[in-house]
Amino acid sequence: MIGNFRSYLRKILAIVGKDVATEIRTKEMMSAMFVFSLLIIFIFNFTFDLRAENVRTLAPGVLWVAIAFAGMLGLSRSFILERDKGVLDGLLLAPVDRSAIYFGKMLGNVLFISSVEIVILPVFVILFNQSLASLPKLSGVVLLGTIGLAGVGTLFSAMAVHTRAREVLLPIMLFPVIVPVILAAVRLTAAILDQNPLGEVSHWLTLLVAFDVIFIATSFMLFEFVVEE
Repeated sequence: MIGNFRSYLRKILAIVGKDVATEIRTKEMMSAMFVFSLLIIFIFNFTFDLRAENVRTLAPGVLWVAIAFAGMLGLSRSFILERDKGVLDGLLLAPVDRSAIYFGKMLGNVLFISSVEIVILPVFVILFNQSLASLPKLSGVVLLGTIGLAGVGTLFSAMAVHTRAREVLLPIMLFPVIVPVILAAVRLTAAILDQNPLGEVSHWLTLLVAFDVIFIATSFMLFEFVVEE
């Protein structure tokens, strides 16, 4: 049992390593995500009149708009290279469980989106005059939101890659589904930035965790049928 798990884990990590090596070589996806997310934060910061009374209202939404749209760029590219270069067919023909492909791609997406967030979170805190002490709690909420976004986004990216309008179809399918993630993450972010006790918004945290667990499990079960189409 332990040996099978280790073999399964090695296959997942091999897929993650392949994606990381490809991105290091091309630097296409990460550079676009970095620039796009930073542009969103800078545009919102300098466009709106961010007085003390409205920063509290706008800041959480600005952060998650940047994360959601930057993440969408990464997710849209998740399977495109594999599809265009025939690598996806090779993965499907390999003696690897389909769920290992899903988890490998999902973890790769979490890693790429998190790498962008490591840069934009300090920039966000500084530009919006927030306390650096909020970063640890904020990072936890951002990670939970990223897992939910990547978990569902990986499945939908695998579905959309087989269509001609894949860049347009993915956001149309994904955004309605991740509304609970964005809503819960914004509420939790607002509570952290306002330095309110998390106990007051514990129901939003429960919703975020439940979404991650339920939709990752659902995507895990459906992925095999999606890639076989």
